[in-house]
Amino acid sequence: MAKIIATKNGSKKDVIVQSAASLFKEKGYAATSMRDIAESIGVEAPSLYNHIESKKEILNEICFKVARLFTAHLEEVEVSANSILDKMESIIRFHISMMIEEYENVYISDHEWRHLPESFLADFKSRRSNYRSRLATLLQKGIDNNEVNRINPEVAVLTILSAIGGIESWQRSSKQIDSKSLEENMVKMLIDGLRNDSAISISTANNNKNGQSSLNKTI
Repeated sequence: MAKIIATKNGSKKDVIVQSAASLFKEKGYAATSMRDIAESIGVEAPSLYNHIESKKEILNEICFKVARLFTAHLEEVEVSANSILDKMESIIRFHISMMIEEYENVYISDHEWRHLPESFLADFKSRRSNYRSRLATLLQKGIDNNEVNRINPEVAVLTILSAIGGIESWQRSSKQIDSKSLEENMVKMLIDGLRNDSAISISTANNNKNGQSSLNKTI
């Protein structure tokens, strides 16, 4: 009987989870069986149960791994001394990189989380809600200090996440736009949409005025 071969930097369980992720994305969680997962690896289904209890455990592993990655990055950004726009840019870039480098896992986390066991579903939904609330709080701070346009922060979060979610279309395309160009263009459009240019103009005008005043006094 064939055996599951662990990758250099992973475990046999990691091999199972990643193979399952590919199938969940291709066929959907509900339509994928443990037998399908075993066949994709090249082993018999019973071999899987030495490393994983069920298909639900695999889904739980994927969804909460993605949630932990996003939360860990957000926590780093929140405590940094960067401006709100710089923080938002870091978050946007991280989301884009996840949609490119961890696409299958993020796709499943976004589309198949409803199949999580009831005991985990409420926790996952709470984490999603809390994450979005923290993004909205960051944006509200930027609005309060005139760094960000006076927009509804919840709508802004929804718009940003929806725009980044559109990378799914790029993943399904022939990718005529390379990933770096995709990232830079998206960052520019999203950050420019948040930036309060009127506040910058006023600040620049005041600085010019103060500079001229000092010059006149000198003369």
